[in-house]
Amino acid sequence: MEIILGWIADFGLWLRPWLGEIATAIIACLLVIFGADINRFMRNQLASTHFIVRTLAFILLNAFGYGFMIVSVAPYLAKQLHRLPALWLAAAVTAVFVLIGLWAQRHRHV
Repeated sequence: MEIILGWIADFGLWLRPWLGEIATAIIACLLVIFGADINRFMRNQLASTHFIVRTLAFILLNAFGYGFMIVSVAPYLAKQLHRLPALWLAAAVTAVFVLIGLWAQRHRHV
C-alpha cells in the first residue's frame, strides 16, 4: 500500500508546476458545461429588450464575464490547490475532472 501511496504522492508533486494550467482547465470545463445555461438565462432575461442591448449584453457576458472568470478565478483556484499536500492534490485533481466528466455525461454534454 505504501508503494501506491508513494506513486500518488509523486504524481501530486509532478502536478505542482502545472497548477495554473490545471486550474484554468477546470474553470474552462465548468464554463463549457454551464455556459449554455448561463446564456439561456441571459437570453430569457433580455428577450424583450432591443437587439442592440441583447447584442451588447452577449458581448459583455462572453468576452468580459467569462474572460474575467478565467483570469480571476483560475489563479485563486491554483493557490488553493497548491495548499494541498501532494497526495491529496493528486486525488483532488483527479476527482474534480472525473466529477466534471460525470456531470457532463449525465447532462448530455458529451
